[in-house]
Order: sequence, then C-alpha cells, then structure tokens
Amino acid sequence: MILTDAEILAHMEKGTIKIEPFDPSCLGSNSYDVHLGHILAEYVDPELDSKKHNKIAQFEIPTEGYVLEPNRLYLGVTEEYTETHAHVPFLEGKSSVGRLGIDIHATAGKGDIGFCNFWTLEISVKLPVRVYAGMPIGQLIYFAVDGKVINPYNAKSSAKYNDRTSAPVESMMWKNFPAGEQK
Repeated sequence: MILTDAEILAHMEKGTIKIEPFDPSCLGSNSYDVHLGHILAEYVDPELDSKKHNKIAQFEIPTEGYVLEPNRLYLGVTEEYTETHAHVPFLEGKSSVGRLGIDIHATAGKGDIGFCNFWTLEISVKLPVRVYAGMPIGQLIYFAVDGKVINPYNAKSSAKYNDRTSAPVESMMWKNFPAGEQK
C-alpha cells in the first residue's frame, strides 16, 4: 500500500516520516518531490574496483547549471534530508526528468526502514543535458509494511551509509569484503 498525501502528512506529524526542508507545494497525491542538491561528484579513476575504496571528486553546480554528458556516471544528492521510521521509501525519477533522458538511479531506488540521510543519486544521461541545483529531480513514495521491524537501517552495525552528509557518497561496496581481500 502506498501512502497518500494525507497519510504522509499524518506520519510527519507523528515523527515517523521527516522531510527537511518541507514544502507543502511539493506534496503530490501520493508522493513528495525532491530536488537536486548543489554538489555533484565523479569518480577519479577511469576504472572502478569493487574491492577497493574508489575516490570521488566533488564540485558545485554553478548558477548557470552544469551539462551532464552521456557515458559518464555522476553522483548527485537530494536537497532534502529524510528520515523514514515505519515505511519503505522509494525514490523514483520524475517523468519530466525522464523525458530529458536523465536516470537518477541505477539500482538504488529503495530505501530501508530507518534510513535517515540525504539520498545519493546515481545519475546518467542519454544526451547532453544541463541541470541546475534546486531543480525537481525525483519523488519519494512511501510503502506501508506489515509486521514488526527487528533491525532498522539506522541501528545496523553493518549499515554503510549512516553518516549524515549533504554531499554525494561514493560506493562503499569495498566494506563488504574481509580486510584481507581488499586491494
């Protein structure tokens, strides 16, 4: 079951959903629009290794925007900090963004109950397209769950993305390998 606008507001009042900053005009009938933050990042090395910590270089999106190029991976971030304590949040691209050929995530559209952070976006484009900080980029949809949650994300010792940051975060896949296996 997907939460309606009224249910999203009710859960914000209860504290089980938090969106900061919150703008009522961004609340849809069953979603909340999120916006592109002011920082983008790209990996430094041309080849990535899943067993090592791949470094990124961050940069600010200038006022005049920034042209994203095809065949490149950009990490972006939402302007909004969110907390979800009783629902499964899904982040999907807005149709207007998709019609520009912009994908905002490769595989990481679902959050976990207990996710408390800004959302890192895995951005790729089909054609060159200029983007701007603050532009609508996606929408959060909240799914109700059935049953008690034993292990929320923000309480898991193995959670790799709990450190609050308003900048894009690189892959932490390397943390899944035992220390002796890392390069």
